[in-house]
Amino acid sequence: MTARHPEPDLDYLKQVLLEMLAIPSPTGFTDTIVRYVAERLDELGIPFELTRRGTIRATLKGRQNSPDRAVSAHLDTIGASVRQLQDNGRLALAAVGCWSSRFAEGSRVSVFTDTGVYRGSVLPLMASGHAFNTAIDQMPVSWEHVEVRLDAYCATRADCEALGIAIGDFVAFDPLPEFTESGHISARHLDDKAGVAALLAALKAVVDSGQQPLIDCHPLFTITEETGSGAAAALPWDVSEFVGIDIAPVAPGQASSEHAVSVAMQDSSGPYDYHLSRHLLKLAGDHDLPVRRDLFRYYFSDAHSAVTAGHDIRTALVAFGCDATHGYERTHIDSLAALSRLLSAYLLSPPVFSSDSQPANASLERFSHQLEHDAQMESDTRVPAVDSLIGNKS
Repeated sequence: MTARHPEPDLDYLKQVLLEMLAIPSPTGFTDTIVRYVAERLDELGIPFELTRRGTIRATLKGRQNSPDRAVSAHLDTIGASVRQLQDNGRLALAAVGCWSSRFAEGSRVSVFTDTGVYRGSVLPLMASGHAFNTAIDQMPVSWEHVEVRLDAYCATRADCEALGIAIGDFVAFDPLPEFTESGHISARHLDDKAGVAALLAALKAVVDSGQQPLIDCHPLFTITEETGSGAAAALPWDVSEFVGIDIAPVAPGQASSEHAVSVAMQDSSGPYDYHLSRHLLKLAGDHDLPVRRDLFRYYFSDAHSAVTAGHDIRTALVAFGCDATHGYERTHIDSLAALSRLLSAYLLSPPVFSSDSQPANASLERFSHQLEHDAQMESDTRVPAVDSLIGNKS
């Protein structure tokens, strides 16, 4: 019988999620959210260090220190920056991260200047039905066709400059969070603050239980995932296993659910590690967690950035199910609870391969098997005998 692992405090999960949603953190503007998460780690007694730019590298000490494992969630979100001060006193935008301007239209935003904060709304260039009638419906969907209307006296470019607004100022979109009695959680920026909340809840559960992981575990909180470089410089230790935590799109053609945790088998970077992914699936089965396998076709994660940076690591991705990703996102507490439980089970589980403590295998004896060789070579696709191709040359 598999030992039962500690249960996450879901009230804590929801509290830290709501508090993080209140902190604007588009990529490049993450100092405040870094401070918030660092304070939560302090409260849990988990030591950490900060990189120069603010990636958090923590350590949950295990009974042995090699091979290590890392779990990563990102603190940065999509957003925008000021691209141009327009003659009409409005602001043109450039997207921060990859997302459609369709989801920006109608949003309330904060514009962060070097001296203060201004509120405003993102509107299409034709924003008045009484003035433009059905011509509004003919407008293309692109960042070239939206602008910020500031809640300040601002009718010319000079007015913008007088307010201290400049090209490159960050624009953060209001999260509009709502937690319903049905258990649904709707907000912008659940990607990946909901994943961060699930990881913090898992860490709290492990710490509160008094159980010590078998190997050192390194929770990572990265700050540039939305722009592609998240975990590239985040692994100074002997890490052999890396599990990214992110969002699983719930949409036609996808297998993910708002009521389950997803284990991604593949994304835009290719397949995830065979053995580590199946280790996570087995843990989910052992602990009766609702789990889905899925493939994400238009998606990269922190795991991808770690591998492309040159780290020889096994990678996997676990994710909470979420509808309308990079838009008005919605998940359910069922999915976040399952994700947090899977993470706590993983943190307390043995390494997938103890031999991974060595950076390279000197022989085949310690190398892994996906299938036994004879079984893998036995298939319906037959190949001709070698002798029949090269003939007898004697």
